[in-house]
Amino acid sequence: MRLAHHCLGTVEIAPDPLLPPRGMRLVADGGRHFIAKQHAQRDRYAGELRAYEAWGTHLTGHAPKLVGRDDATLTLLLTALAGDRADSAAPDSAQEELAHREAGHVLGKLHRATPMPQGGAVGAALVARFRSWIARAVHADLIDATEENLLEHHAAILGTSQMDSAVCHLDYQPRNWLLGDTFGICDFEHMRRDARVRDFARLEFRHWQAAPHLRAAFFEGYGRPPNDAERRLLESFGAIEVATALVKGHQENDPALSAHGRTVLSRLI
Repeated sequence: MRLAHHCLGTVEIAPDPLLPPRGMRLVADGGRHFIAKQHAQRDRYAGELRAYEAWGTHLTGHAPKLVGRDDATLTLLLTALAGDRADSAAPDSAQEELAHREAGHVLGKLHRATPMPQGGAVGAALVARFRSWIARAVHADLIDATEENLLEHHAAILGTSQMDSAVCHLDYQPRNWLLGDTFGICDFEHMRRDARVRDFARLEFRHWQAAPHLRAAFFEGYGRPPNDAERRLLESFGAIEVATALVKGHQENDPALSAHGRTVLSRLI
C-alpha cells in the first residue's frame, strides 16, 4: 500500500478472488485499475522485474506495464489488463478457439522479436535443470528405475539437440491469458531466454491432447506449425513436464498435478 500511495496517490482495494494470496487489485482516482504483486523469493522477483523492463516493449498492448517497484518488499506495481481469464471460456466454444488463435499470434510476436540461432548452449542449460528435477523425483521415490531411465533418455536427446532460442514465457496457458478488447498475457515470473519450442509444452500436454482443434488454431495464429524435428523435441519437453509435475505435485500435496505427471509419463512410455 505504501508503494501504491507513493506511485498513484489515493487508492482503494478492490476484491479479486482470482488473484493469488500475494496479489492485490487497487483502484486509483479516475477508476484506473492496478495490480500489486509481492514475491516470496528474490530470484522470482528479479526475474519478473527483468521481464517487464527488458521485454515488455515487445508485447505493447498485450501485457501489463510496470508502474513501480519496491526492492525491499519484493513488490511490483503493474497496470491491470481488462478482460476475463481465458480458462473461463466454455469448452469447445468459439471464444475458446479464438483465445488460442490470439495466444499464438501474441507469442509469435515475442519469439520473432527475440530470436537466436540454433546452438548447444540452450540444450545444455536445459539438461542441467532437467536432471536436477529427475534427482528430486528419485529422492522422493516418485519414479522407478525404468521411468528414471526413460527421463534420462529424453535428457540425453535434449543435451545433443541443436535448438533455436527466444525469450519464452514458460507458463503459457489459458490461466495467464485475458480476453477483453485486446488479448492480454500476465505472470512473467518464469520468463527467460529458453528453447523456443518449450513454450508450447504446457499447452501440448495440458490442453491440446483432447482438443487438437485448439492446437491448430494456436499455430494458425503463430504463423506456422512445428516441423518434424520440433515435434520430436516437444516430446522430450514432455519429459520435463513429467518430472516437474510429479515433484511439485508431491511437494504441494496437489493430487491433480501429480496425476497430470503420471498421465504424460504414460504417454511417453
